[in-house]
Amino acid sequence: MTGAPEPRDHPVPAPATVLGRVPTGTSLRRELAAAARSRGYTSSVRDECRRLREEIESIEVGAVDLAAARRRVAAASGEEERLKERVAALRGDVRARRAVEAETEEALADLETAAAELSNAQTERIAAEQALERARERAAAARDERERRLELRDRLGNRRREARRGLVADVYPAFRGALAAVPGVRPATAGASASEYDGPPLAASIAAVRLADLDAPVTLGAEAAHWLAVRGARAPEAVLDAPVVRSDAERDT
Repeated sequence: MTGAPEPRDHPVPAPATVLGRVPTGTSLRRELAAAARSRGYTSSVRDECRRLREEIESIEVGAVDLAAARRRVAAASGEEERLKERVAALRGDVRARRAVEAETEEALADLETAAAELSNAQTERIAAEQALERARERAAAARDERERRLELRDRLGNRRREARRGLVADVYPAFRGALAAVPGVRPATAGASASEYDGPPLAASIAAVRLADLDAPVTLGAEAAHWLAVRGARAPEAVLDAPVVRSDAERDT
């Protein structure tokens, strides 16, 4: 395999990430999918995975502050009500002064000022309500976009699982052959598919690494080194069919 970087939307993790250490700590299906990828197998849904990933990344959902819009409406409505009461009181004062033929010039000026303030407050309240309605529309649109993004992520996950299943099926016969080279294991335990495998997980990991075409040496953990040491005289490099480096824990034993 070449060292060229792979696209982010590849349905299978990089082989070295999955198979670069034994034990791998992951499932047989993931191991075999990574081995298949290392050998150049590709999935029929890879292009669809790329398209779904691009579509997901194109969705931008901005934050919508409905609380601030509601507070603005509440404040504007409260100010409008306060000024309505003031205008009503000033009108009453003007009527009372006229009834007794008292001076009304100052009261009329106060009424005119209050009426202008009320008009401004009503304009602000209407603008606040319209802003709240627009915010609600943006919030609904954002909610729809989030739901669409979740649906696309579900579809992408399904397609990736489909891709891995296909890759596993493609290399499973070769995996059974690789398993025959692992000491102390009967190939019959492999069954006809990954779901039928009934052997030791560590043996499956060793066989998957043997099957893979890896660029870098494989780190051999203490458990794997012990497994190979007690089951045969062949060197780990021969069993894994790959260069091997010992982990720190294995070197210390």
